[in-house]
Amino acid sequence: MPTDRVVTEGVNRRGFLRLLSVGAAGLAGAALIGCGSDSGAGGESAAKGASGTATTKAAIPAASPPAGPPEQKTLRIGHLPITDAAPLLIAHANDIYKQYGLEPEKPTLFRSWSQIAEAFQAKQVDVVHMLMPMAISLKFGQNVPLKIVAWNHEGGSALTVRNEVNSIADLNGKTVAIPFPHSIHNIVLQMLLRDANLKPIVTGDASPGSVKLVVMNPPDMPPALANNSIQGFIVADPFNAVAEVNKVGKVLRFVPDVWYRHACCVVVMHEDDVKNKPNWAQSVITSVAQAQVYARENRSEAARLLSADGGNYLPQPRGAIERALTHYDVAEYGPTGAIKHADWGSQRIDFEPFPYPTYTAELVKAMKETVIDGDQSFLNALDPALAHGQVVEDKFARAAITAVGGPAKFGIDASLSRTERISVK
Repeated sequence: MPTDRVVTEGVNRRGFLRLLSVGAAGLAGAALIGCGSDSGAGGESAAKGASGTATTKAAIPAASPPAGPPEQKTLRIGHLPITDAAPLLIAHANDIYKQYGLEPEKPTLFRSWSQIAEAFQAKQVDVVHMLMPMAISLKFGQNVPLKIVAWNHEGGSALTVRNEVNSIADLNGKTVAIPFPHSIHNIVLQMLLRDANLKPIVTGDASPGSVKLVVMNPPDMPPALANNSIQGFIVADPFNAVAEVNKVGKVLRFVPDVWYRHACCVVVMHEDDVKNKPNWAQSVITSVAQAQVYARENRSEAARLLSADGGNYLPQPRGAIERALTHYDVAEYGPTGAIKHADWGSQRIDFEPFPYPTYTAELVKAMKETVIDGDQSFLNALDPALAHGQVVEDKFARAAITAVGGPAKFGIDASLSRTERISVK
């Protein structure tokens, strides 16, 4: 893939389940580094609910209601222990869902992307945040009836390495962990490796000129980095912040500094719910958009709500969560090369709901260029220009943006169009 690209506007079930089993492999049983008494949720292999809601509720006025009452009140949410899930969780913590007639259960925490995909397919949950490439793979590779209905966030990920690693070239012959084969993390990592003339390999051992990629559950990554089982990982925060806080690693490159305001996770619903329960779907997405505005405007308080000091939705310490939501210091990260595009005005993580067609098209192109250990034949017939219309329903996000105050609330253009900027340099 050429750098600084600017754009203007089938796998069978057995094969995909093989990918899921790879995604679940990891270092089972390892605890989160630096989580202290908070580490329980992240260290368990089974799903569990958040242990409570925020100790205080923010007074947030409801935006414009949907056209009618939701067709159902119940709402079951699945999430991973990452800050990417913040809008779904903050909407619960601040009782925003209830303002729109919903009765949400406590969000259910899953340890891995494979678990969350399996729970969604089994309809154990109604709404999840999911890696966008994974959603595309499920939709077109396995024909899972799903719809991407909004972006959940932008950015929020980084390539974190051991302290002795100072460049991509230093990863020559090393091992780097990714959270799932179909992920923006794998895509961007392979862009960086190709630019450094390093070959990503997914089988066998690393040798000179190559970098071995291994799939690992996000909670296992900081411990593996600390014991030198891996020499780097690329994943969502706050695991990068955990490594920084505990001084076991450093950020080598922020992913939003490679792909400007990219989506990592998206909000995914069952296709029949989108079709048959439009008021319910709109209530959920307007709630999420309202929570996104809150997170953008109240980052430190959002960290408290997510931590054990608030609703205990994430197992990491509050300091690591707050760092993940707030710390993008050009003076600190610019000289090291973790931030090369200060002029982009990016955040470490940001929040907005609109799913851009240009991003979907460019993501599909990038997926076609990414090496994985599995069958990618479904991508051969997938037209990047047509994929968006088949997997995305954006009407709920459009209405939600209007309801919560318009595009300016999210720092996006009023036209709801954009160019895609990708630069590994």
